[in-house]
Parts: sequence; structure tokens; C-alpha cells
Amino acid sequence: MIALLHEILIQPFAEFAFMRRALLGSLLLALSACPVGVFLMLRGMSLAGDAMAHAILPGAAAGFLLYGLEILPMTVGGLIAGALVALGAGAVSRLTIQKEDASMAAFYLISLALGVCLISLRGSSVDLSNVLFGAVLALNDEALRLISGICATTLIALAVFWRALAADSLDPLFLRSVSKIGAPAHFIFLGLAVLNMVGGFQALGTLLSVGLMMLPAAAARFWASRLFPMAALAVGIGMVSSYAGLLLSYHLEWPSGPAIVLSAGAVYLLSLIAGPRGLISTHLRARSHRSA
Repeated sequence: MIALLHEILIQPFAEFAFMRRALLGSLLLALSACPVGVFLMLRGMSLAGDAMAHAILPGAAAGFLLYGLEILPMTVGGLIAGALVALGAGAVSRLTIQKEDASMAAFYLISLALGVCLISLRGSSVDLSNVLFGAVLALNDEALRLISGICATTLIALAVFWRALAADSLDPLFLRSVSKIGAPAHFIFLGLAVLNMVGGFQALGTLLSVGLMMLPAAAARFWASRLFPMAALAVGIGMVSSYAGLLLSYHLEWPSGPAIVLSAGAVYLLSLIAGPRGLISTHLRARSHRSA
């Protein structure tokens, strides 16, 4: 029995270096992106996060068009494109009658279409698939260094600006009435979101990177009500989902990125049903109140 468990759970990572690199990259992404996902969720920007993930595509595609599948040009291009879309959507919402979610959706649709067209100018369907859905099993040392740098930057920024980010997420009007850090906190947060989506793009592609960011955060909401425990639990769920997804990918020959996101989705559905703040508990509390 122990030998069977070892073969299923440990051997793929002990035997293959590419599996160990994929696991390390995924764990670093979970540690970095899941707390950002919690803030996105609390701000009511979950779908805006999906839009920002797609917004990096034209910049990454421009890097691909000029240099091929090189990490640094695609990363720099993705950062520039993501920042421009985030700032542009914010500016439109502040200077016109259009709300930020609508302007973000407009920029996202334009970015997605433009990025796909740019990749198609030079690349094949395989290149397009790698950009859209990622290739976590193909992470090399350069990609791991990039993800490690993004993780370190995010953790330092969260440690320094945690209280400001929390206040800006929960009550932005109060923060801006008592401190001048309100507006900077919003743009710091947008910068962290774009940075982590660029990191997730290296492993999971533009279409799936937001999945590892948002699904663990959404699942943690059913188990915790305070911010720090929620963020810590989201990180744990993201790490477990990464490990389980890679095992599913190895044993069942599923694509690795979708397997990771599906694992996180399974935890979300379990939390939705059985969590202390999920459907069953909510139904039982409502029923006991009615009977009382």
C-alpha cells in the first residue's frame, strides 16, 4: 500500500526534473497570486481580474512576434500591455460616465482579439495554444527565476501595504477620507494584479492564469471571514490544487494547466456545498431560525 501511494503521489516528482520545476513554479504562483485574488474578490473585481489577464495578451504577442517564445520580451510586453489596459480602463471610468467594469470589458475584448491576430501573423496553432493555455510542464530555469522574483515582490508589497490594501478593498471612501494613500493603494494593487497575471501567464497562459488566482480565493471565502486567514487558506488551496493538478496531468495525460484549474474548481465546489459558510450550513441555520 505504501509503495502504491509512493508511486502515485511522490514518484512523478522524484523521477522527473520537469515535474519538480512545474511543481515549484505552481507553488510560487499560488503563494503570490492567491492573496491578490482575495483582494480582487473583496473589491468585487473578480471578472475584472479575468479581463486584466486577457489584457496582457497583445503585449506578450508583440514580444513573441519580434523574438519568438523568449520569456523576457513576452514578459515585458505583457507588463506594458496590462498596465496600459488597467490605467486606460481606470481613466475612462473617472473621465466619462462609463463604469470601470464596462471599460475593462471593452479593453479586454480588443486586447484578446489583437493578441490572437498578432500571434497568428507568425505562429502556428501550437504557439497560440501555448500562449493561451500555458505550458507549466515546460518551465525552465529562466521562467522559475521570473516567477520567484514576482513572488518575492508581491510578498514584500503585501507586507508593507497590507493595511492600506485591506482598507481600500473593504471601505475605500473611508480610507481616502482619512489618508492620502487611498489612490496610490489602488494603483499598487492593480500593479500587483497585473504582475501576478504575467507570472501566471508563463505557466498557465492568459486564459487560465486568473483561475489559480480566483478559484482558491473564492473557495476560502466559504471557510473564513477574516482577511488574513482567508488569504492564508487561499494559498493553501492553491498549493494543494497545483499538486493535485500536476498528478492528474501526469497519470491521466490531461493538459497540465487545465488540470490545475479544474482541481481548484473541485475544491471550490466542495467549499460551496460543505463549507461553514456554504449552502448546507446556510440552509441549516435558516431552518433553525425558522423553527425557533
